[in-house]
Amino acid sequence: MSDSPIVLLLSGVNLAILGERQPEVYGTDTLDDHVERARAAADAAGLALEHVQTNHEGELVDAILGARGRCAAIVINPGAFTHYAWSLHDALAAFEGPVVELHLSNPSSREPWRHTSVVAPVAAGTIAGFGGLGYELAIAAVERLLTPPS
Repeated sequence: MSDSPIVLLLSGVNLAILGERQPEVYGTDTLDDHVERARAAADAAGLALEHVQTNHEGELVDAILGARGRCAAIVINPGAFTHYAWSLHDALAAFEGPVVELHLSNPSSREPWRHTSVVAPVAAGTIAGFGGLGYELAIAAVERLLTPPS
């Protein structure tokens, strides 16, 4: 078993069909492609990566609560849950480590209903609009947030 700090990568609703769903918005890479990109970045940073994808809000809440005291950080792409799932907000607020919100597209440049995030107020920051590169950027952000200033 590794002693590396664990980063929990959470993928929300409809992300299992990335690569097929609206490729003009989300690209042609699959969720597995994005997870492997994040895993490679985590390995290079000396971090362990766990991934959970579900279309069920309560399962995401359970994963977040299960990360308390076990994981060092959370990266979350909640999908459409971003805009209304206050249960995610509350669970993430109870997590002790840094939280990075992640989106492939830029919700602020899309439909008005996508402009509100219930996750953003409890996240250290949001990475949005960079496609698959966002997964690498999110891991880099976590690495910096977990590294004490020198």
